[in-house]
Amino acid sequence: MATAAEGADYLLRGLELITRPGIRRFVFIPLSINALLFGLFLWFAFDQFSLFVDWLDARIPEWLQWISWLLWPLFAATAALFVFFTFSVVANIIGAPFNGLLAEAVEHQLTGRRPSDHSSMGALIADFIPSILNELRKLAYFATRAIPLLLLFLVPGLNMVAPFLWMAFSAWMLAVEYSDYPMANHGIRFPDQRRLLGRRRWLSLGFGGATLAATMIPIVNFLVMPVAVAGATAMWVECFSDESTT
Repeated sequence: MATAAEGADYLLRGLELITRPGIRRFVFIPLSINALLFGLFLWFAFDQFSLFVDWLDARIPEWLQWISWLLWPLFAATAALFVFFTFSVVANIIGAPFNGLLAEAVEHQLTGRRPSDHSSMGALIADFIPSILNELRKLAYFATRAIPLLLLFLVPGLNMVAPFLWMAFSAWMLAVEYSDYPMANHGIRFPDQRRLLGRRRWLSLGFGGATLAATMIPIVNFLVMPVAVAGATAMWVECFSDESTT
């Protein structure tokens, strides 16, 4: 029986896989787009906040000018928290069309075979809208289950176990999220993906738990998406691909 530790090892495998030639470009492109968007947003926010501080300085007494100096550290902390908590979500949405190609490239590296006969550019264009819609479908699946779990935090007694249930659910969702890409390349639908992962639940939870821990580490969380896609692909090839036909 596969263990949670074996599942966690696949995340480390993913870190090694994304450095291989032929795979790196599928990591660099979506991360560059994401970094550019966040850079533009932060530049715009900085510019608007600077205008706000200038407007405030012109309207408060001189003895209160120190308030503007206090606002800048507050702005920096808020911006850092915003990037930390939203980067992964936005990266998954933007990177969705590329992640299928990343999973395909990793599978080709591991097996010498590709899951489809489509060209990379053609697949990217054809799958762009379906990939975005699939990400929204996964978000809906997450939301319909997360809300009842969050309500447990408000129930006396049950709120003692709610954090552990939430962590287990988050680990499961991350396993589902990143295993979707290699499985979808083989035409496996979302409900069937969950069924396959459920057959080796500890393996899946180990992989998802390691991914969850990595998302909580600043800087490291920026690379979690491609590493997890690559690791999930290796897990698919070695643990699930033979079972998908049964």
